Amino acid sequence: MATVYPSDHATLPGEPFSLQEYYASCHTNGSLTLLFLPISRHSQNVLLSPSHSASISVWSDRPSASRPRVSLIGNVTLFPVVDDTPDREGIQECYLAQHPDARWWLPGPREPHTVYWARFDPHSIYYVGGFGSEHYIGYIPLDMYQAALPDDQVAIGGRLLVTQN
Repeated sequence: MATVYPSDHATLPGEPFSLQEYYASCHTNGSLTLLFLPISRHSQNVLLSPSHSASISVWSDRPSASRPRVSLIGNVTLFPVVDDTPDREGIQECYLAQHPDARWWLPGPREPHTVYWARFDPHSIYYVGGFGSEHYIGYIPLDMYQAALPDDQVAIGGRLLVTQN
């Protein structure tokens, strides 16, 4: 995940900040589920961003120049009242299926830190199909991304983006 320090930060105004963060694909439209901890640097940057903006990179199990990867640029919607989180039980089940160790950080009354659910909604998708001229590299239309299913074969300009099985 990448965010930007706020313009009034004492030492790093406007600088990018990037670290790996957990996310889960729990929405049918391609939005991602996040656990939001206001104590984290990313969360602080999102909270201080007028549009709550962030970027998330998704890649294959073994990142390398020859494998597909995507950068999602979008906004974070926060659900600070846990009981107001849409489909909270389904979101929690989905998230834990992908990150079982996160059970220790789930929102709730016994959590030692403030934590709640958030949804990352991409508005721009940049895809790199691999290395070299035979792979598609460029932006993917948002509606195509949102409609894609895990086993879809998707092509842009006659080039197959990815086949997932």
